[in-house]
Amino acid sequence: MSPRAPATHTPDNGDADRATGTSLRADAARNVAQIRAAALSAFRGRGLSTPLEEIAAAAGVSKATIYNRFGGRQGLIDAVIAELVATEMFAAMDKARRMEDPWERIATWITDRRDLHYREPAAIDTLLMTYPDSEQLVALAKAATDTTISLVQQAHDAGVLHQDFTADDLYYADVANGLALRDGPKPSREDYDRRTRFFLDSLHPR
Repeated sequence: MSPRAPATHTPDNGDADRATGTSLRADAARNVAQIRAAALSAFRGRGLSTPLEEIAAAAGVSKATIYNRFGGRQGLIDAVIAELVATEMFAAMDKARRMEDPWERIATWITDRRDLHYREPAAIDTLLMTYPDSEQLVALAKAATDTTISLVQQAHDAGVLHQDFTADDLYYADVANGLALRDGPKPSREDYDRRTRFFLDSLHPR
């Protein structure tokens, strides 16, 4: 008898499908990670309206891939807004609530909001609700509004805030400030902080 040839294994269709599936999953995960990183970089510099074509180019994928992986701009915003804005916003809310003095609560909240608007264009988009179909942006805006209403009421109850000043007044002051930052020349940090102090001084009871 001749020696028996060593057995060889030819992958069946199941083996091929599993290999292909693994490869596709790896490619998809890599694309998602690259798109998220590109979106974070772009949104941080220019806000949430940065063209998707630029984000796709930076990620090394096609614009269609962004739609395939995230469903478009809204899904991409929801995927990165926590890291861009929400984490800092919720931290600012918690910081203000921890202040024992009612004036320090509202002053800290106003200061930290304005600071975030200065540093982060996406925070201005959140304030202005530029993309109202984003569930995460809506939830963040509601949390910020509820915090403002609560802190304004506490300051009124303590007699440390001008009685005519309302939560709506703060919202529109922030909107005006956000529009000026987005559409006008950006002031120096020193001038911006000085104007924040002037604004806070105007809120004391007369």
